[in-house]
Amino acid sequence: MNTTSAKTAAIASVLLFTLAGCAAGSTDAHAAAAGGLIPEFFLGLWHGLIAPVTLIMEIVNWLLPHVLPWKPQMFESGTGVAYDIGFFLTVSGGPHFILYSRRRFRR
Repeated sequence: MNTTSAKTAAIASVLLFTLAGCAAGSTDAHAAAAGGLIPEFFLGLWHGLIAPVTLIMEIVNWLLPHVLPWKPQMFESGTGVAYDIGFFLTVSGGPHFILYSRRRFRR
């Protein structure tokens, strides 16, 4: 592995874990979920979008316990229906279906 690809992999890893800092289970996410319907919905969208990264974080936490400052979770517990709708829209492939339908209708 050359140094350029090693640097790229390191930067990508740091970026992914930084973006996943607001993953479900953190204190910031818990506070944002208590903010009302709109913050709950957008937090659900975000958690659904970063669900693959959260899964990787859960595996890292399982293999190397106590490396992360919190216990990552795929889903924020104790939230309302707005969070659930946002989460399941993005987990079920909402962005993919929107982009695919735009390409399909352009023909």
